[in-house]
Amino acid sequence: MGRVTERRKVIRIRDGAVSTRPDTLVAEEPLEIRLNGKPLAITMRTPGDDFALAAGFLVSEGVLTTAADLRNIVYCAGATADGANTYNVVDVTTAPGVTVPDITLERNVYTTSSCGLCGKASLDAVRTTTRHPIADTPPLRVTPELLAELPDRLRAAQRVFDRTGGLHAAALFDEHGGLLDVREDVGRHNAVDKLVGRALQSGDLPLSRTVLMVSGRASFELAQKAVMAGIPVLAAVSAPSSLAVDLAAETGMTLVGFLRGSSMNVYAGEERIVLRAAAVRA
Repeated sequence: MGRVTERRKVIRIRDGAVSTRPDTLVAEEPLEIRLNGKPLAITMRTPGDDFALAAGFLVSEGVLTTAADLRNIVYCAGATADGANTYNVVDVTTAPGVTVPDITLERNVYTTSSCGLCGKASLDAVRTTTRHPIADTPPLRVTPELLAELPDRLRAAQRVFDRTGGLHAAALFDEHGGLLDVREDVGRHNAVDKLVGRALQSGDLPLSRTVLMVSGRASFELAQKAVMAGIPVLAAVSAPSSLAVDLAAETGMTLVGFLRGSSMNVYAGEERIVLRAAAVRA
């Protein structure tokens, strides 16, 4: 198994003074995901939680819905020509009777740590393939004050970020702001896949009464992954994309961006945010 961090020598310049020192960097290695023995995708990720990453990826692609759909995940032995196991190739075997659909979200076979999806076809694909439609009944309700606390709670849980400064993070909170899980990765979409994959393995999908907090922007791909897991609220410290807003509006998800301190923008699903009527101005 690859390490989460690695050490490299750097030349440090501070106020004209030059020194040599080791620096801690976040590790980045490719992970090939195979489905029932057939290559499906390659993603650049931080090693760790690879099985959860693969499972979450397949939830977002509409292949896995519950833990019962998953038979096994293993590292592939003999992944190199000399027979060595690199721990960079995993094979996901679905349970007997699980129909493996076509992957229709127009994903490239190779995905980078900042990849995304786009286009009307992608919106249609998410809407028609999700098997966990957002259905928080009774509706989940959160206050702006609770949302304002989540970035600091997420940051406090980022153990590897403290040593490297080079990781994205995603965290699941319950409707009262309690931290349920947090994952870090060089790819923001991988961090979310790890969360969702762990929830699938634990039998916790759909995540119908949770808030997903991400450390970066809210891209379409992150919104897609939240929708596919049945998550009703997605909050981000940075900006959403236009397609992420469109997807949230079409699927009934609440999308909050620029969540910094007591300030935030609500782009969709404002009915889940407890607002004082007198404070809402056009």
